[in-house]
Amino acid sequence: MTAAAPPPVIVLVRPQLGENIGKAARAMLNFGLTELRLVAPRDGWPNPDAGPAASGADVVLAEAAVFDTLAEAVADCTTIYATTVRKRGVTKPVLTPEEAAREVHADAGRSAYVFGPERSGLETDDVALAHKIVTVPINPEFGSLNLAQAVILLAYEWSKGVALSSPPEVPLDPPAPHGEMEQLIQHLIRDLDTAGYFFPADRTEATLRTLRTTLTKTGWSYNDIRMMHGIITILGRTPRSR
Repeated sequence: MTAAAPPPVIVLVRPQLGENIGKAARAMLNFGLTELRLVAPRDGWPNPDAGPAASGADVVLAEAAVFDTLAEAVADCTTIYATTVRKRGVTKPVLTPEEAAREVHADAGRSAYVFGPERSGLETDDVALAHKIVTVPINPEFGSLNLAQAVILLAYEWSKGVALSSPPEVPLDPPAPHGEMEQLIQHLIRDLDTAGYFFPADRTEATLRTLRTTLTKTGWSYNDIRMMHGIITILGRTPRSR
């Protein structure tokens, strides 16, 4: 599936720490977003703390644009989404990140996701400038997200509509025939019996049943079983002198 619209820009309004800007850039690039706009960063720009925190997302930081006001930062955008956990007295449509991502992909114009300062979030005037509010469903008893977390949630939802690479799938080994597992169980029982594990004697049957149930819960492959045979054999040997 190919995105029907340009990727959204990420706008950080009055960000306080260079480290958080770097982490936000890293979150962006993880999910294919590269256009970062900064509105009046507290410590100026560039910030030496941003680079190390970006962990290689240098292209995002190098091309970040700085603006004095939010209105200037989103002047070319047709739809502006304010990210906040509170409506702040402003009546706007409220969307989840998933709903906002669907709209961004369906909109032929440029969209912006706007994030507020770390401590206070977006001010009422910032939210009033936006067209819609994006709110993350979150635990009402602990509604605290850091800046990078908020960015990554929205970037991830947007990324589901584009063709990003996925980690290669590694096929699992097929389960071994039960006969192989039975041989392993008998091997283990013999060594446990030799070591005096089954005590007291009247609990032996119940212990064996529990052991068998435990070992047959998962689909062991041939290699898994062969490895366990080796482990049991080594454990049953007399330790080498050193």
